[in-house]
Amino acid sequence: MTRFVLVAGTTETARIDGISAAGADPDVVAHTPSADAELIEYGHLVRAPVVPVSPTGCPTPAAVTRAVRERVGFETLVVDAGLAEPTGAPTVGVGAKPGRDVREADPVPTAPGSWVAARELGRALPDDELVVGETIPGGTTTALGVCRALGIDLDTSSSLPENPIDLKREVVETAFEASDLVPGEAAYRPELAARFLGDPVLAVVAGLTAGALESGTEVVLGGGTQMIAAVALVRHAGVATPLTVASTTYVAADTDVRRAAADLDCETVVTDPGFEGRPDALSRYAAGEAKEGAGMGGALLLAERAGVLDGVADATLEVVERMDSGDGP
Repeated sequence: MTRFVLVAGTTETARIDGISAAGADPDVVAHTPSADAELIEYGHLVRAPVVPVSPTGCPTPAAVTRAVRERVGFETLVVDAGLAEPTGAPTVGVGAKPGRDVREADPVPTAPGSWVAARELGRALPDDELVVGETIPGGTTTALGVCRALGIDLDTSSSLPENPIDLKREVVETAFEASDLVPGEAAYRPELAARFLGDPVLAVVAGLTAGALESGTEVVLGGGTQMIAAVALVRHAGVATPLTVASTTYVAADTDVRRAAADLDCETVVTDPGFEGRPDALSRYAAGEAKEGAGMGGALLLAERAGVLDGVADATLEVVERMDSGDGP
């Protein structure tokens, strides 16, 4: 059996002006992961007060994942990796707390403990395959920090059409100063990298993945450069088992995700959901917004396997219309 696992959390890093497009209003960005979990679980919001959209109206990738779930029918699990706001979706906790701004001295103090708990969860899940997604605004910046702490050169993608890479690098440099670490110092100490340069979601995704691989479960990480950072953490934990990163053409056009994965002995699958040229909000993806998130790449791989990829765009628009109207499926 294949199970889709959404690892959802928050970091105060997302509140840095210009870092993320995950939310039209910076004051409600912390609700995005909670809302994504509800959308994937139910197809509509339950407790979250706002539908997650970018400032230009690009809908959350969780709508794509939900659309695939409605066509394919996979089991789900939401792991609370530091949610700052309540969600109506059922969750499993691993002791993670919301991450602080990565420029603080100890932004993710729960990383070591939640890593261990997530690893135990990964070992215990009875599934043949896990498809793991993440939702955390600001996560590409912390992914950059984690990879640099491990001594890995990574070009991160962005939820924005114009990647604010100079801002991300500046934030990461400040984070290194606050942590008293230097690039590469956390090599083969992944919990240290996640704690001082990362976010709670990266720690949980990596721990969960390591545990699942150790128990013989196949793992697909649905995402972009954040999942490359998770693979790096897994490799630096000494887990060399093969795994796959499933991403989108939008991430692949923004950064060389295939090369980054290959450098970590990881397979890459890139899928095109066919949003280009559409006369609706989904065209914003082809314009460079969002690109990935909430396990979108992993869900698209499942749609391709099931032979329903061609219908994902229209199915996603149906989900978006329900989101806007407040109606359930």
